[in-house]
Amino acid sequence: MNKKNTYKYCETKEGITYKYIFNNDYKIIPIETSYIKPNESLDKLFNKCMPLLEDEDYLVIAETPISVSQGRLVDEAEYTPGLSSKFLAGIWSKYIWGYFLGPILKIKKRTIKNLRRLPPETAAHKQVVLELYGWKHALKPASEAGIDLSNSPGTFVSLLPKNPQKVAEEIANMLKNKTNKDVNVMIIDTDATYRRGNKYFTGLPTAIEGIESNKGVWGYTLGQISENMGSTPLGSSKKLSVESSLKIANIAEDYQKSLETAMETIHSAKKVLSTDSAEDSISIETLNKITHTPAVIIRKDKK
Repeated sequence: MNKKNTYKYCETKEGITYKYIFNNDYKIIPIETSYIKPNESLDKLFNKCMPLLEDEDYLVIAETPISVSQGRLVDEAEYTPGLSSKFLAGIWSKYIWGYFLGPILKIKKRTIKNLRRLPPETAAHKQVVLELYGWKHALKPASEAGIDLSNSPGTFVSLLPKNPQKVAEEIANMLKNKTNKDVNVMIIDTDATYRRGNKYFTGLPTAIEGIESNKGVWGYTLGQISENMGSTPLGSSKKLSVESSLKIANIAEDYQKSLETAMETIHSAKKVLSTDSAEDSISIETLNKITHTPAVIIRKDKK
C-alpha cells in the first residue's frame, strides 16, 4: 500500500496525541494554531511543536506568520495610486498579461482568470510595490515581491520576513536551547524557484544561498520557459544543497495545499473565510475562526 496521504495517530512520550501523514519516505506532522496576530510572538507555534521535535527533524514555517509576527504589515489604503500604478494594474497586468503575455507564456489558467478580473483597488497595491520595491517587481503581474494579500486583515498586506536566514538560525538555536533537539528550521514561500540548466533563480527579493534572487519580472518571465521547481526556501538554519532544500520545501507545500483551509490567493482566502464578496473585508476575528497550520515538522521515516 502506498503510504502517501495515509493518516496515522500516535502518542508522544509526553502523552500528547498528534496526527501525521506520510509523503513517500517522510512523515509530516502539522502544527496547528489559531491565527498569529500582528506583532504577536510565535510562542503558540513553538509550544505546539517543541514536545514533538526529534533530532534531524525539519521545522518548515510559512513566511506569512513570520512576517505578521514581525509586524511587517502595510496598509494599502494609505497609498494613493499614481498614473504608473494605474497603468500597471488596469492595463499591464489585467490586459497585457491577462490576455496576451499570459496565454503566450502558458501561465496558470487560474492566474490568467484572476488577472482578467483585477479590481480597481489593485492600483493601490501596485503603488505599494512601486514605492517599496521598484519597477522590477511592480511589472510582475501578480505575487509581486512575495507580498501576501491572503492572510492579512482588512486592507493590510504582509511583506516578506525581514532577514529570513537570520530568523531561521535564531529559531533553531532557541529550540536547541529549550529542547536539546538539533533541528533544521526552514522558512519558505509559495512563489516559485525555477531552474534553467544548472542555474536556480526566483523573482522573490531573497532566497537561500544557491538560488539567485531579486529577479522580479525578468525572473518570472524567464521562469515560464524554464523548469518550475516549486516553493522557494527563503532561509535555512543548516546549509543544505539547493536540491535538498527544494525537496523539503515542496513536501511542506504539498501538504499545505491539500488542506481545506489553504489560502493561496485573496480569492481562495475569501472563499475559505466565507467573505466571498468585493465588499467584505477579512478581519482578525474572521481569520481566528479557522485552524491555521503555520508550520509542519518533516521527519525521515525510519521504518
